[in-house]
Amino acid sequence: MPSAYDRSSLRFGDRAWSQPRPLGVPRRSVTPYACDRGVRQNFTGNGKVLSVTVREALWDIAVEQYGYVTTRNAHDLGIPTVELGKLAARGRLQRVSQGLYRFAEWPVSANDALMEAVLWTRDPRAALSHDTALEAYDLSDINPDKIHVTIPVREKTLRRRDMRASLVVHYENLADDQIGWWESIPAVTVATAIDQCIASQVRPDLVLQAIDAARRQGRIDQATAGRQRRQVRGDRR
Repeated sequence: MPSAYDRSSLRFGDRAWSQPRPLGVPRRSVTPYACDRGVRQNFTGNGKVLSVTVREALWDIAVEQYGYVTTRNAHDLGIPTVELGKLAARGRLQRVSQGLYRFAEWPVSANDALMEAVLWTRDPRAALSHDTALEAYDLSDINPDKIHVTIPVREKTLRRRDMRASLVVHYENLADDQIGWWESIPAVTVATAIDQCIASQVRPDLVLQAIDAARRQGRIDQATAGRQRRQVRGDRR
């Protein structure tokens, strides 16, 4: 899997790219902005008022998400979600799908489809998983033709008209320590990805190859590797 585009030099005004926050760590809340001016006011620790346009506020999110922003991101910032539609109508954002937008000036990268798949679910705990995560970690010769994403179990499965045929959504309640980051995109851990591939009956030789590589690289411990090898071979002991 190719590495993500080098974003260290990308800026919007005086805003530079920053590393993603760990899961569960919220962005600081902001005060409501003046919708008719497209500006929000935010107070610094010194009591000074900064005027920030809606687009600048959204850019701060987009730099962590390969140029993408969602209506959920806007809501978390106190920005009415209708503002994203207005920006798209003026050509200031690209509408990707329902509730998902992109900054056109953000460079296209090989990982865009992966980030888009995660954000498309609109679930804050969505993560790359199964075959896709295994390929991302470059632990075997697996080459999936679909993007696999896992979200928590819910009463109703995701059914939207704009769901792409290349996307497979799995439902599983993952613990916090089962989700990490790959190239700034939420992804299940190596051990979890291998367990998922075993459960979904991915070709045994590809899974064993991943287990061996992960063990050599110290990404799983000996006990986990042994358990997974036994499961692949059908030994339940």
